[in-house]
Amino acid sequence: MEIPLLRYQNISLDQIQSSCSSFPFSLSDNNKVFKDRTLFDRRKWKNPVARIKCYSLLDQGLKPRPKPNKINVEELKESKLQEALVKKPSAGICSQIEKLVLNRRYREALELFEVLEFEGGFDVGTSTYDALVSACIGLKSIREVKRVHSYMLNTGYEPDLYMRNRVLTMHVKMGMMIDARKLFGEMPERNIVTWNIIIAGLVDSGGYLEAFRLFIVMWEELSDGGSRIFATMVRAAAGLGLISVGKQLHSCAVKIGIGDDGFVSCALIDMYSKCGSIEDAQGVFDEMPEKTTVGWNSIIAGYALHGYSEEALDLYYEMRDTGAKMDHFTFSIILRTCTRLASLEHAKQAHGGLVRQGFGLDIVANTTLVDFYSKWGRIEDARHVFDMMPRKNLISWNALIAGYANHGRGAEAVELFELMLCERMKPNHVTFLAVLSACSHSGLSKRGWEIFQSMSTDHKIKPRAMHYACMIELLGREGLLDEAFALIRDAPFKPTANMWAALLTACRVHENLELGKFAAENLYGMEPEKLCNYVVLLNIYNSSGKLKEAAAVVQTLRRKGLRMLPACSWIEIKKQPHVFLSGDKSHIQTKEIYKKVDSLMLEISKHGYVPEGRTLLPDVDEQEQRVLMYHSEKLAVAFGLINTLDWMPLQIVQSHRICCDCHTAIKLIAMVTGREIVVRDSSRFHHFKDGMCSCGDYW
Repeated sequence: MEIPLLRYQNISLDQIQSSCSSFPFSLSDNNKVFKDRTLFDRRKWKNPVARIKCYSLLDQGLKPRPKPNKINVEELKESKLQEALVKKPSAGICSQIEKLVLNRRYREALELFEVLEFEGGFDVGTSTYDALVSACIGLKSIREVKRVHSYMLNTGYEPDLYMRNRVLTMHVKMGMMIDARKLFGEMPERNIVTWNIIIAGLVDSGGYLEAFRLFIVMWEELSDGGSRIFATMVRAAAGLGLISVGKQLHSCAVKIGIGDDGFVSCALIDMYSKCGSIEDAQGVFDEMPEKTTVGWNSIIAGYALHGYSEEALDLYYEMRDTGAKMDHFTFSIILRTCTRLASLEHAKQAHGGLVRQGFGLDIVANTTLVDFYSKWGRIEDARHVFDMMPRKNLISWNALIAGYANHGRGAEAVELFELMLCERMKPNHVTFLAVLSACSHSGLSKRGWEIFQSMSTDHKIKPRAMHYACMIELLGREGLLDEAFALIRDAPFKPTANMWAALLTACRVHENLELGKFAAENLYGMEPEKLCNYVVLLNIYNSSGKLKEAAAVVQTLRRKGLRMLPACSWIEIKKQPHVFLSGDKSHIQTKEIYKKVDSLMLEISKHGYVPEGRTLLPDVDEQEQRVLMYHSEKLAVAFGLINTLDWMPLQIVQSHRICCDCHTAIKLIAMVTGREIVVRDSSRFHHFKDGMCSCGDYW
């Protein structure tokens, strides 16, 4: 007699954990650290099924089953005949479904499946169900998953182990982990593939502890695990941030002979990087017998993650020189690294390599490229890359809209936003943040309000605090401080620091002392240690002639031990960055630079330039006042003018917001030299050309 073992699968995880007391480590919610440094003992565990004892029928109180009589046999035959008559041949429909899926026409395949659902009783085979599972995964549709699985159950289809694994995969891929866990628990048999599917699904969904518990049970049941399951568990250790657990898994992988496996090595590199040990990650990479593309990407990303941008670039060039195959992830990592380094020349080389390697139309790499060019000040190049993309996703649109916003080109940002809507691309809260920021930077008050109101009315997106901050900045730019304050007061949530900071900045620009003081007091309560809040108020007092109040703010800064940082500017010439501090005399061309600054100041004074010395910036050292003429941005501009051709634009990056004096001076320098000068400060881009700035003198 065959005994159903299904009920033995419904054991709780705690019971399973306690039954594995001989396992070298345990894991619980309250104690995530493994007890023992050693991991697995390569003993052979007994199959849990072998522990099941079969008692005699009398012990269980069961009576012998009666023999079927002649009538029962006839009824059984008749029932089988009726069942066979109900089943309808479906070879034609099933064949069409399989062909459609083979050609990736998933939607059409599932529409044809509706015929089977509607009429019912069709005999559907394993190959068709396999195709339908692929269609559901391809469409990423939870609704279709439920339809197909329901039909399987309702028609009495009995899947084999392969199809059970496929159905489990379908649920896992859709993130339906509760249903997947239930299916897994009800499976009468499992293999290593089954365990891989459910454990990987738990790790992907963030269920790291649950994954480890199942891993322990799997090890007891199968006494083995392939390289993929170990790679998955290493990812789980990275997710928990437990390097000790990762090291135990690493040790075990080496002992059982899969330490050099590509999947395991790449997972270990990623784990060590995320857990803060880039040295161990490098050690694993060095030991790889064959350095794969994923391996190179993992170690480069590890260095980039820890801020070792130059080392990441060196590894990229080493990867290129070894002839290793690159993919779109390689170029995405390098372009992000170039963004951090503000290195246009390295990014151009990466762009060229991307095209040469055949990824010129890749959506991920090109979106990263759009983001880079936008952040580096080459918005026209960003638009060119965007226009050449055959397919664009929401991130691509958001990157370019945000680029236009940061460059003070609000009209183009709004135009692109409207084009996006015409393309039936659904915006999200990031899209609205970008376009509202563009409106506030460019003073597009009316259009900004229309877009803000359309968020909830047309697109059913509830505005967040950052959207309110954009609108407060927009009103503040127009000088409508009372309306800006009313927007804060009437917000459907508690005002955030960004909202008060936007109002405080507007009060500084329009010299509203009372409202500015009120905004600053609210900011102090939220961010008592943030320096810029005090300095903005200090500027308000200075500009209003309230010297006694300004002195009190300075005393508060000293009492709290808050110090303003020295300003820093840098410019890249021929792939080489040159860094300047205010009053800096360490550069090899110092004499030429200072001579150039003096001549520029003399020239622009003929056009009305008068030094401004009363305003401090949120993160600028007090010594700035004593070296006003030789601020870091002026030194960088002078150096750039000396070392570039007359027609070349200058691009400068700053660690702080550009001060009023330098802003005025660089506008006039751009006019008298006929150069375009782009300054990227901590707030936004400033495009200086013909005596004008893209920010409209509001920043």
